[in-house]
Amino acid sequence: MTLYEELKWRGLLKDMTSPEIEKLLNEEKVTFYIGTDPTGDSLHIGHLSSFLICKRLADHGHKPIILVGGATGLIGDPRPTKERDTITYETVEHNVKKLTEQIHKVFGNFEIVNNYDWSKDISFITFLREYGKYFNVNYMINKDIVKRRLDEGITYTEFSYQIMQAMDFYHLYLDKNCIMQVAGQDQWGNITSGVDLIRKKLGKEAYAFTMPLVTKKDGTKFGKSEGKAIWLDPEKTSPYEFYQFFVNSEDEMVIDYLKRFTFLRKEDIDALEKKHKEHPEYREAHKALAYEVTKFVHGEKAAGEAKKASEEIFSGTSSENMPEVKSNLSTGANILDLLVDVEIAPSKSEARRLVEQGGISIDGTKITDPKYTIEKEQIILQKGKKVFKKVTLK
Repeated sequence: MTLYEELKWRGLLKDMTSPEIEKLLNEEKVTFYIGTDPTGDSLHIGHLSSFLICKRLADHGHKPIILVGGATGLIGDPRPTKERDTITYETVEHNVKKLTEQIHKVFGNFEIVNNYDWSKDISFITFLREYGKYFNVNYMINKDIVKRRLDEGITYTEFSYQIMQAMDFYHLYLDKNCIMQVAGQDQWGNITSGVDLIRKKLGKEAYAFTMPLVTKKDGTKFGKSEGKAIWLDPEKTSPYEFYQFFVNSEDEMVIDYLKRFTFLRKEDIDALEKKHKEHPEYREAHKALAYEVTKFVHGEKAAGEAKKASEEIFSGTSSENMPEVKSNLSTGANILDLLVDVEIAPSKSEARRLVEQGGISIDGTKITDPKYTIEKEQIILQKGKKVFKKVTLK
């Protein structure tokens, strides 16, 4: 199977700017880049699904560059509904530093660049003369994300984002001989602007392709649990919680996720798919997915501990690896307050619903009274059949 065929099989090819990309992937060694804006100080699994392309292509001899957008992060790419909140220079600088450290830790020693380095000294007049003159407003308005915002309005800042991203591709093309950009499908309009800018200014050909966004079976974005993002930072999402998120993947989607998120060979995934169809109750595909992704992000030791804890908890065995959390509350606290405090429920109303519907247990006993108070310093708190936490109160 060629690299191009493997990417198609894994569901990692959506749109391409040229059929030449198949030959480039299979027969050449190209420099390519993928980027992210530092809107937070950690990547989440939405980034993971995209950034894994760097290792896949690097394993075939291509050279990845990861761009952390210190400049574009100060501007903010257009969202479908409203403009992003402006974040401070200090916050962006902090986030760039944290993301750079995390990318090296998770993905290896790939080259990382910051577009603030080549954007900060461009004057407004230079911006208009050297870049703005190559962009037709009618063309820009027809980009999908811009078109969706026209009714309620879009600011000039957001409108200019695609020019800045095109400038990045142009700069990397000149400075790093980077001839290809890879991005999620929602970035198609921005990356084609870069291809067009290189062609207009240099008379050269550049290339780009997008990957489909990872979704749940209903088509909504994949990557949140209880409304919270699943982070790669173990301080934000523990390896156990990370493992649990993947092991609880929807049955209909687990094979797709194995292709997208792991480096298991086709024959291994085909074998898991066969077992999944014949005995879905064994959940072998889910366990393989959770272990492989946790191992990649957090290491073999953490993945093994998360797997062991999961298996022991669900078999009814006490586990020293069960996730622990220290509550800010003292003994005598109300059950609803505790559920919110340890992030089992996002609000007291949701906590009340969980309790009254029988979704909460303490030390194996179901709690249905919303006035129940916690009298022990340490308890095992359970939500449904799959979420366990060892909670210590003051």
